[in-house]
Amino acid sequence: MALASREGLCWKKSSYSGSQGECVEVAVLSDQMAVRDSKNLDSGHLVFGGAEWSTFLRTLKGGGFCA
Repeated sequence: MALASREGLCWKKSSYSGSQGECVEVAVLSDQMAVRDSKNLDSGHLVFGGAEWSTFLRTLKGGGFCA
């Protein structure tokens, strides 16, 4: 995972976003995924490699994160 500064990314908002704009947005890079907090855009975004992103999604789908 690396902190990155990239302009012109096409951000997609989570379909689970709260009505008050509390959400995570993702953008597809060539072989990575960028993730940012939509309510704090000045903080930049994180970039995850393919293996890291796959592990994150598997953990998320398996209920591995607590709310």
